[in-house]
Amino acid sequence: MSFKCGIVGMPNVGKSTLFNALTNSSKAQAANFPFCTIEPNVGVVPVPDIRLKNLAKISNSKKIINTTISFVDIAGLVKGASKGEGLGNKFLSHIREVDAIIHLIRCFDSSDIQNVNPNVNPVRDLEIIETEMMLADLESIQKRLEKNNKKNLESVQLKILETSLDCLNNDKDISSLRSQFEKKQINQSGLLSLKPKIFVCNVDEKSIQNGNDYTKKFISKFGSDNTLIISADIENQINNLEVHEKKNYMEMIGLKETGLNMLIKKGYQILELDTYFTSGPEETRAWTIEKNCKAPQAAGEIHTDFEKGFIRAETISYDDFISNDGWLNAKSNGKMRLEGKDYIVKDGDVLNFRFNT
Repeated sequence: MSFKCGIVGMPNVGKSTLFNALTNSSKAQAANFPFCTIEPNVGVVPVPDIRLKNLAKISNSKKIINTTISFVDIAGLVKGASKGEGLGNKFLSHIREVDAIIHLIRCFDSSDIQNVNPNVNPVRDLEIIETEMMLADLESIQKRLEKNNKKNLESVQLKILETSLDCLNNDKDISSLRSQFEKKQINQSGLLSLKPKIFVCNVDEKSIQNGNDYTKKFISKFGSDNTLIISADIENQINNLEVHEKKNYMEMIGLKETGLNMLIKKGYQILELDTYFTSGPEETRAWTIEKNCKAPQAAGEIHTDFEKGFIRAETISYDDFISNDGWLNAKSNGKMRLEGKDYIVKDGDVLNFRFNT
């Protein structure tokens, strides 16, 4: 599976610049006027994982295949978007298609870059975007409840909609629903307010290491757990450098890892994802699965026949695979296990599936 993150924010906060940096492209037009992006841009990016290279070396694999993440650059939202202001509801619908939302917040001053608001205020900007998504959800819930008259909705979906409506109308924490219902059920609701969120404070170069007054105010309001400090402009510059130049430049400005790596780690965390591997002479490959995924469903990521005809999974942990120099020694040393249908795949497992077609 590949997961999709939508980059959302006010106009001219750096969404297209960040998108181009993350996807190492110039697909998204970045210009100094509101609503530069109209149709969403989509970029698919390989997920960096040093474990792949190490496994491939031992297995003498002909090729390495990373798992992927998709980024979607969505047009800027403004106050009143849920009622058609700016570019309106069309772009709220684009957000419904993503697995997680990256809220890009302007946390820098610049007389050269237009601001749709009179001043820089990251707390206000996020509240505007969140309010528009809530209003869009309210309208969607009310229409669905009225249209179906509650008869054509599954009981679980009805409960989710009614509970969400109560939260939105009474200023309750709607995120609590994620602990009350299964992830699949939440996703089926299509509600924007229930999507996992990452907050990205877009700063200038001098604020990369320690942030600034804007980031401090934002974090004091919304917390630091899901907040990252990234400079979209600097990320773009890094992508234009050669490999050795990137390392030197990042050391010079005190940047320990790229924004892409930070976003991927945070995305895996909030979406509760793990990675397992297959490794042999032909290829070493990474596969993304949800946490607590059982072996047959993990096999299904490769092919549905693997899940239908699942028998056993030959299983070695990544560490054991590396320390025993591959499949044969790991098996000889008792580090390979045969796991059945109830086995919960762990992050880093190296698997070989036995199945009947």
